[in-house]
Amino acid sequence: MDVRSAEMTKYAANAMLATKISFMNEIANICERVGADVNRVRVGIGSDRRIGYSFIYPGCGYGGSCFPKDVQALMKIAEDAGYEPKIIRSVEEVNREQKRVLAEKVIKRFGEDLSGKTFALWGLSFKPETDDMREASSITVVEELTKRGAKIKAYDPKAMEEAKNFYLKGNENVEYVKSKYDALDGACAMILVTEWKEFRSPDFEEMKQRLASPVIFDGRNQFNAKKMEKKGFEYHQIGVPEA
Repeated sequence: MDVRSAEMTKYAANAMLATKISFMNEIANICERVGADVNRVRVGIGSDRRIGYSFIYPGCGYGGSCFPKDVQALMKIAEDAGYEPKIIRSVEEVNREQKRVLAEKVIKRFGEDLSGKTFALWGLSFKPETDDMREASSITVVEELTKRGAKIKAYDPKAMEEAKNFYLKGNENVEYVKSKYDALDGACAMILVTEWKEFRSPDFEEMKQRLASPVIFDGRNQFNAKKMEKKGFEYHQIGVPEA
């Protein structure tokens, strides 16, 4: 393969994956507004072998170094060549807005003035199994809530030092705690941003005991809504109409 084609292959591959993520998030946002459940829609479209289930999970946006960088690089290459990359530009725009969705749900539930309110944040890294916070959705969530007066009690298995020393440095409204349960103490709600394995099957009774109110905002649709309701939680997820 020639050098130019190899370069385009690398950028196009990551842009394609980013496109699938943004497309699914856009479908999720439409689902919320028309009364559909994106979790069921995902299963339906993924069952088509031409589509499959890879990278069609709704959520609160993608981050990291590769997808954002390569999408932007591909846009620049296109523009320099005199071409307007409409789809690729939309991928980035949808992702940027998607990172605000969790904060917007919290604000809708608790109001614009969040002074005196504390929220537990589960997950800081842009994906599980890393301390990488580059372009992480958690940054947007924390900034949107703390600028409205909220306090954040954050826990991440690996990324807390990165957050403390770089990405959220100087934000005095963020407290870093030693465990996911410690983050819940006195919090109005738990906000799940990163789908770490240790967050998949928590002790829900302990969660209810520690939270000031049993409210969960799930940015990765990890839990079963009906089961959460039976356990007494007010459960908000991506791409599902509010009850």
